Amino acid sequence: MIEKKVYTTDTTEFAPYSEEDELKEECGVFGIYNNDDIDSGRVVYYGLFSLQHRGQESCGIAVTDDTTVKQYKDMGLVSSVFNSDILNELTGKIAVGHVRYSTAGGSFRQNAQPLVSRYIKGALTISHNGNLTNAFELREKFENEGYIFQTTIDSEVLAYVIARERVKNPSVEDAVSKMMDIVVGSYALIVMSPKKLIGCRDPQGIRPLVIGKRGKSYILSSETCALDAVGAKYIRDVEPGEIVVIDENGLRSIKTHCGKKKRALCIFELIYFARPDSFIEGISVYESRKEAGRQLAIEHPVDADLVIGVPDSGMDAAIGYAEQSGIPYGKGLVKNRYIGRTFIAPTQSAREDGVKIKLNALKSAVEGKRVVMVDDSIVRGTTIARLVEILHNAGAKEVHMRVSSPPFRWPCYYGTDVPSRDKLIACRYNIDEIAKVSGLDSLGYLGIDKLQKLTLGKNIGFCDACFSGNYPTPIPKHEQEDIENEVEIRKPPKFTIC
Repeated sequence: MIEKKVYTTDTTEFAPYSEEDELKEECGVFGIYNNDDIDSGRVVYYGLFSLQHRGQESCGIAVTDDTTVKQYKDMGLVSSVFNSDILNELTGKIAVGHVRYSTAGGSFRQNAQPLVSRYIKGALTISHNGNLTNAFELREKFENEGYIFQTTIDSEVLAYVIARERVKNPSVEDAVSKMMDIVVGSYALIVMSPKKLIGCRDPQGIRPLVIGKRGKSYILSSETCALDAVGAKYIRDVEPGEIVVIDENGLRSIKTHCGKKKRALCIFELIYFARPDSFIEGISVYESRKEAGRQLAIEHPVDADLVIGVPDSGMDAAIGYAEQSGIPYGKGLVKNRYIGRTFIAPTQSAREDGVKIKLNALKSAVEGKRVVMVDDSIVRGTTIARLVEILHNAGAKEVHMRVSSPPFRWPCYYGTDVPSRDKLIACRYNIDEIAKVSGLDSLGYLGIDKLQKLTLGKNIGFCDACFSGNYPTPIPKHEQEDIENEVEIRKPPKFTIC
């Protein structure tokens, strides 16, 4: 089902329709420098198709043949936006692509990426994954200098900084390096100039970016699963703070910004965002999620008959819980895979009914059973209450919830759609109260001290600010109030108590 299209220039009218209790990641990026006789546009298309889980709101592809940039982007899924006729026109030596879900800037067609900027040096195209924490201040400064922004996203701030610095510096990679001294926040960035493909990560490596190779061609991607999809071999991850430059002479690296700040990979890449068949910083996402389930079983054992996962995000951790606990793993919830994004209804009750349309219990599996239900997170709590009701109506004797992450207590400013604190159920209730208002027999979260286990022994730093409130960079000044204000707890729940 294609999401409602919003074509408007009124920046006060946002339409970021989302599923109420599911997290969204802002986007995925993909690019190729073609040194072989292959179809660049179609390679990017298949790469984006494999990264669709990172953003289902809009997508786009841009290509260059050294002289011109051709681009196509629109609201909707990759398979719906592109067709053979469009892809036949997207030919060129270098190509970049993007899939997006809006966490900052709103749901507008003009906010879709890649962003193509034409300036005195030619054309500059960027695909950006992440959020800048000083975008508001930079944008205000540039607007006061007379710059006119065409979008409402912080990625355009990035594009402007790079273009401005390119005028003063001898190369695009020098401009990107200067940009890294100016902007703060998270970015996995791909930049396409007429003759180069450039990739970089913020100095703390909050968002992932990997390098692959297919024949003589080089590829940059948010995840390794997209490399597999296009027949490319994984080479390595781009290091935090590293700039990689790909041109006719091959690939070279600039590491002037490496090692200057503590690494802070978003831990939710391992918990939820990345596809299970991807590797992030050399860590198997699938094995990491199973380890989270094993740790849950050690921390929060329970007498039960069946372990189930919430499709699809909780299934890998559920397998780990079952293996560690010895309780049989099975399917207890069935997902309607053709429903798309359901929570576009205007009322809370209608959104809650949408859970029943999307997920249903497998009665023959859960009837008369004590069930352990595993999921990756609880955000607002709406979905969990509905799922418990569905399982009880199907005959489950008990429903015990196990969550493969700690409680969300702080918003995210780096590209994850974690809402403000007053909307986070863990800020309004303690764990026992969450269980009670959700109709659960028991509830257990992964301990924050167990997050290191998810790295499977690799010594990498990670960001856990949404759980701990310890942010790796200064947070946006205009967001300080949400952090400093105390949350009024024990508000009446916005969902029906089961």
